[in-house]
This record gives sequence, C-alpha cells and structure tokens, in this order.
Amino acid sequence: MRGLGERLEAMAEQVRRVVRQTKARIFAGVTKFPDKLVSLFEPHTEIIRKGKAGKPNEFGKLVQLQEAENQIITYYEVFEERPADQTLLLPAIAAQQRRLGRVPQSIAGDAGFYSQANEQGARLLGVKYVSIPNRSTRSAERKKLEKQRWFKRGQKWRTGCEGRISVLKRRHGLVRCRYRGMDGMKRWVGLGVIADNLINIGRRLSPQPA
Repeated sequence: MRGLGERLEAMAEQVRRVVRQTKARIFAGVTKFPDKLVSLFEPHTEIIRKGKAGKPNEFGKLVQLQEAENQIITYYEVFEERPADQTLLLPAIAAQQRRLGRVPQSIAGDAGFYSQANEQGARLLGVKYVSIPNRSTRSAERKKLEKQRWFKRGQKWRTGCEGRISVLKRRHGLVRCRYRGMDGMKRWVGLGVIADNLINIGRRLSPQPA
C-alpha cells in the first residue's frame, strides 16, 4: 500500500505540473515552460525538434550511433538530456578509441557536428580525414576542400548511415520503446543494436557464393 501511495502521489504531482504549464500557455502565452512535461507515463520524454516539413517535432530521447565497416555499430548512447551536436564529436572519437584501441582513419558527420575546434581536435587525436560540411563558410578554399573525392566519399558514407537508423526502427522496433523508464529505454536500444549487429556479422562471416 505504501508503494502504491507513493506512485499515486508522484502521478498527482505530474498532473499538477501539466495543469500549470497548460494554464501558462493558454492564459499567458508561455510556450517555453521550464521543465515542460510531455508525458505522464514517461516523464523523461523530451521534445526533439527535427525541422522536417512533415514531422517538425518528435518525442523521445536522442540516440547516438557510430557505424564502422560492414554496417557494424561500434558504439551507441542514449542521452538523458539532449546535448548540442557539436559537443558529441570528440567524445565519440574517444569512445571509438576505447572500444577498438585506435582512432578511426576517417570520420563523417552532418553539418550540426561542425566547428573549427572539433575539426582541429579530431586531427590532433589522429583522425586523418574529417568529412563534416561547414554550411556557413564563404571561403573558396573550404568549398574546394569539400569538393575533394575523400570528402564526398565520407558524406556518402554518412548518408548510408541514415539507412541504419531506418533499419533499426523498422526491423528492431526502435521507433517506439516497449520498456518503461530511462533504464528501459537504454536496454531497448541496446537490444536493437545487438540484434542488428548479429545479423550483419552473420552476413559477413557466411560463405560467399563462388
């Protein structure tokens, strides 16, 4: 009974939070309410703004995936609070080094990961090729660099990695978590990554037709 009472009190407080933020939006026009609650049953849920015309906002948690050759996911992380993309690049390289004992020869990412500090930091860590576009540059030298074959090859690789996300959602159910809580979210993503890696490792190791 004590446990049930604690859960009911927690739910009651969450309902009061929803009432407060609803009143603030309707009567005061406040759209950026601090600690906005978007789910009573999964209070850790965040609003993720994607900027897509058909789906500008999504609800859940930001997941980072790192993919190597043969479509193998070498690292993943589910963030409790969404970080800025620029803060993720150098820790991602460090995570790769911890897992595999060396830094990757080349890395690729979208424009959200770009900063001069990130690019320089990646090279200092030993990355030879950094394929991350700088959308705000007017430098002819930079534009020339981004037209080089290795840079374009890196961006093609990144585009292919987008397909890995779609496969995880479609084949392994990552479009919606079936477990409860933040720990359940991390477990669900991890199981999807393991399942997909097993499939791709099996394909790689299976005998090829002559």
